[in-house]
Amino acid sequence: MLDLLNGFVVELRNAGLPVSLTENLDAMEAVAHIPIEDREAFKYALGATLVKNNSHWRAFETVFEVYFSLRGPEYRIADGEGGETDELWREMQEANGQGEGRGAGGGMEGLTAEEIAQMLMQALLQGDQAMMRALARQAVQRHAGMEPGRPVGGTYYLYRTLRNLDLDALMERMMEATRESAPAPLTSFEERLEREEFEHRLEQFRSEIEAEIRRRLVADRGAEAMAKTLRKPLPEDVDFMHASRDEMQLLKKALQPLTRKLAARLTRKRRHGRRGPLDFRNTVRHSLSTGGVPIDPKFRYPRPAKPELMVVADISGSVAAFARFTLMLVYAIQNQFSKVRSFVFIDGIDEVTDYFRATDDITEAIHRINTEADVVWVDGHSDYGHAFEVFWQRHGKDIGPKTTVLLLGDARNNYHSSQSWVVKEIANKARHVYWLNPEPRSYWNTGDSIVGEYGTHTDGVSECRNLRQLESFVERLT
Repeated sequence: MLDLLNGFVVELRNAGLPVSLTENLDAMEAVAHIPIEDREAFKYALGATLVKNNSHWRAFETVFEVYFSLRGPEYRIADGEGGETDELWREMQEANGQGEGRGAGGGMEGLTAEEIAQMLMQALLQGDQAMMRALARQAVQRHAGMEPGRPVGGTYYLYRTLRNLDLDALMERMMEATRESAPAPLTSFEERLEREEFEHRLEQFRSEIEAEIRRRLVADRGAEAMAKTLRKPLPEDVDFMHASRDEMQLLKKALQPLTRKLAARLTRKRRHGRRGPLDFRNTVRHSLSTGGVPIDPKFRYPRPAKPELMVVADISGSVAAFARFTLMLVYAIQNQFSKVRSFVFIDGIDEVTDYFRATDDITEAIHRINTEADVVWVDGHSDYGHAFEVFWQRHGKDIGPKTTVLLLGDARNNYHSSQSWVVKEIANKARHVYWLNPEPRSYWNTGDSIVGEYGTHTDGVSECRNLRQLESFVERLT
């Protein structure tokens, strides 16, 4: 058991969850006070001690299901499997008063596909969790075609099983049965409620099928290998440039709590800054009460000025998501800066500061940028050189010794003129110039990327592919 728990904690760390040694010990202590056979209590005892962020719960559940799935001889992929399923089916038949009817001797193995479909429909209509679990196991055994040692992912087996079950047709059959059994015609509202309830039960049934496939794969390949296969990045580790639609939604949900945490951390950092040099006059003045002995030295506490910030962001192609999340994060913590101005470009450039001033909804401002900003000059392909040159001509005079300029983009210039002298001039006037690149460092200066040419004139070029890296950079910036 200790080895299993240790492997579980190691996999959580590999998945990105911050699990300290103290929290590991707390988890060990917690499970000592709950019945191990109660799987739900065991799961939530581990979750309460090891998970600190709601967005990490899905990753925790995935690892838990792998390491603590119901494994045993009855889950091995072999001929003649299904004894436990048959026993549960017989118990359900007896509970329903059907006794030793046809199929009782052979269990579910002797039933036809039509009979299985009818039993599934009845289980879904009645919300019978135990029968759904038994039928999910039988469906995987019949339709998934799982073989020991076969290097196939669980998604393939899930697809094969669901394709054979045809759950969409089953939904319509359940709705028709509900209409027929109703004492009066269903209103549109009642019909919608029934449909939503059946959709929920079908989703539960799909989850049971996924769990059964996962159990069999774990029994065949081992927990560690399956955990590595199923591992997905946490929201803060999702790559901006390759995020799916669902991952984008998770990023948006993760951004708001991240900004609150970051703003509070930066405020504390300013309030409790490190003490400065010795204040000699103040120390002597206070030493008069102790006979001239400077028992309590006094120091000058630094009062760092909030920087002015100019953000110049490429919003073309795949880097648009990176620019969008960076702008959202910067404006969510704008009280950490004395002034924030934003510019976006493709081959033309436009200032979008007023879009953020006009509304408190950052998402609305981002939508206006995507639809209203004048960022196309010729053909809508990235031209950093022209955009930077226009920026310098229009706004170079506004850059001063308190200004920090943040340049966002992959520096893929489509082989146009770089005009890197603009970045050099900006660096000569500004307090700091930083470049954030959403591409992996190994891609820099390959093909039409000229980030190195620009980077020589900046205070640093940082890889910024996800929220974790973006958070780290903004904390250093302020």
